[in-house]
Amino acid sequence: MKKIKGIILLLCLCTTVAAEDGHDLWLRFRLIDNPQLLATYRNTVAGFVVYGNSPTIAIIKNELNKSLSALLGKAIKENSNPIPSSLVVGTPSSSVVISSLNLNEQLSKVGAEGFVIISKTTGGKKITVIAANTDIGALHGVFDFLRLIQTHQDISNLNKISFPKIDLRILDHWDNLNRYVERGYAGISIWDWHKLPDYIDPIYTEYARANASIGINGTVLTNVNANALTLTSQYLEKAAALANIFRPYGIKVYLTARFSAPSEIGGISTSDPLNDSVQTWWKNKVQEIYKYIPDFGGFLVKANSEGQPGPQNYGRTHADGANMLADAVKPYHGVIMWRAFVYANANNEDRAKQAYEEFVPLDGKFRDNVLLQVKNGPIDFQPREPFHPLFGSMPKTPMMMEFQLTQEYLGFATHLVFLPVMFKEILQSDTYAQGKGSYVAKVIDGSLDHHSISGIAGVANIGNDINWTGHPFGQANWYGFGRLAWDEDLSAATIAEEWIRQTFSNDNAFVSPVKSFMLSSHETLVNYMTPLGLHHIMGNGHHYGPSPWSNSFARADWNPVYFHRSDSMGIGFDRSATGSNAIEQYFPEARRAWENTETCDEKYLLWFHHVAWKHKMKSGRNLWEELCYKYYNGVDSARKMKDTWVKMKPYVDSERFEHVLGLLEVQVKEAIWWRNACLLYFQTFSKMPIPSGFEKPDKTLEYYESLKFPYAPGN
Repeated sequence: MKKIKGIILLLCLCTTVAAEDGHDLWLRFRLIDNPQLLATYRNTVAGFVVYGNSPTIAIIKNELNKSLSALLGKAIKENSNPIPSSLVVGTPSSSVVISSLNLNEQLSKVGAEGFVIISKTTGGKKITVIAANTDIGALHGVFDFLRLIQTHQDISNLNKISFPKIDLRILDHWDNLNRYVERGYAGISIWDWHKLPDYIDPIYTEYARANASIGINGTVLTNVNANALTLTSQYLEKAAALANIFRPYGIKVYLTARFSAPSEIGGISTSDPLNDSVQTWWKNKVQEIYKYIPDFGGFLVKANSEGQPGPQNYGRTHADGANMLADAVKPYHGVIMWRAFVYANANNEDRAKQAYEEFVPLDGKFRDNVLLQVKNGPIDFQPREPFHPLFGSMPKTPMMMEFQLTQEYLGFATHLVFLPVMFKEILQSDTYAQGKGSYVAKVIDGSLDHHSISGIAGVANIGNDINWTGHPFGQANWYGFGRLAWDEDLSAATIAEEWIRQTFSNDNAFVSPVKSFMLSSHETLVNYMTPLGLHHIMGNGHHYGPSPWSNSFARADWNPVYFHRSDSMGIGFDRSATGSNAIEQYFPEARRAWENTETCDEKYLLWFHHVAWKHKMKSGRNLWEELCYKYYNGVDSARKMKDTWVKMKPYVDSERFEHVLGLLEVQVKEAIWWRNACLLYFQTFSKMPIPSGFEKPDKTLEYYESLKFPYAPGN
């Protein structure tokens, strides 16, 4: 009897260990469950040879041994020489075999991080070759090859060249030294500053591996609302320990620079960027940093925005401040990423205009190692915004995109929304800066204006939750950002399918419906939150839930009423020539799609216009009816998403199935909350009934207005 109980206990423990908690992310290497494919893969990859002896090469060998063995269900080991059906990995300088294959033309295109994967026959042996100019490029190629197998692709006759168009592909962590994550919805920071540098948590290596697998090559460790202590020797030693872990994965460390650090920790009475003592302090500090971290990437700076100190405190310009720091890091090939998210309370003009007005006059005045980091839209990571007018308007300055992966305005970590759809919407927007085809993507990859440096950043949605991102589907936004940063031409559909197949299942009965609702999830969320160009109507401060009635902050542009401007006549922010004229900041060809209410793309209608409640929409409905239709359609789509997921139960492990189902139930509940609260409030201005056929709100407006959330996460 004791033996039976022991066996039962052992089985229970094994089940617990094998539970699918989502921690493996998309690197979930499981045995290929298609017998025919499995046999083909085994025949194609019977072993591997990796040339070189760097720490990166050691990582490659371990990755191939572990991952291929798991995928193919048998030990796949390294051989000293290529055998038939071998995978061969290396560079021309490390491998005579690769050097003999005459891949010079292909490798001349891929730079330091790209790779070539090609099927070859040499010496009577059929081999698969992953070749690169560097070991880091070879690592990227290995992860790409593993992705092909994970997603059940044909690997028998490969001829692939891949390289990134964008140089800096970076995650920005809004993590504080006390491990609290600003706008973080997946637990506390994974950086355990107290235990660093002596204790190296294994999660740091897992983090680096995950980023390398999707081509991310940089990480900003600390919050843009910066703390000067990060620049002290105590914390530089800790950052150096992380840099040592990341380096073999091709990932550089960056820090946020507190502009007033010379005054706060340097003992200088000023932080004026034109002061000689201040400039010397920064040069000495940078020299110290590079002693700790020889490949330090540089600084990300938030200055003169939302209370952060900056050069304007001393009557200087953003260019003065950025250039001082750029000069300090220039000898070490470092860069400065200067955020353009600025708006002044004293400026009573439309907040959407202020960054453009402040920075465009400075075009051409920044050093060549400064990138201007610009949010995708002119307000603040809203569910939908038109592209920022700075893109295309500063041809002499490299422009770096900033997307937000953490869902500050998109339902936190309880709403499923696949953000690469939104990212593609922005990247494919035409600025017309140099005529038709001047896409935002071409601005940020540097090709439009022939810049030698380019960058893209994603505000991370990572925390210490077991599955990294809180919502299992939140991982898809981290994954999707990395894939788009590497290859901006990838479609959202391709990225979604890759992620689904690697993370859950290759069964088309699962892949097809899940991909379908992922691709529609962004529009679903926009419809039940901020349809037709509405924006920033979330709860004050914490940004949780609907609060279009809020008007409690002394600062006007922190209140929802500032943005929707509802009255008895209509709704919307007039940014046309009759209003704030923010539309004038766009090139003429771009603004033609928005400049009048009759022809405006309706998804931006209330962004650019104050529109009468009875305005006739393209559907034939009036504006009020269309607003109701969008809100109700959003709720219906959220319900359908949940219903579809219920049908996926046979294809998903119970733990992740139940987790996602529970969150989808929350999403439906909150979508109804959004719909009811917003329509009841806007109805007080329209004085029109909710159309017949729609279910009526079961709570009063007063009820919704009474809800308070003093401890909403991420505030």
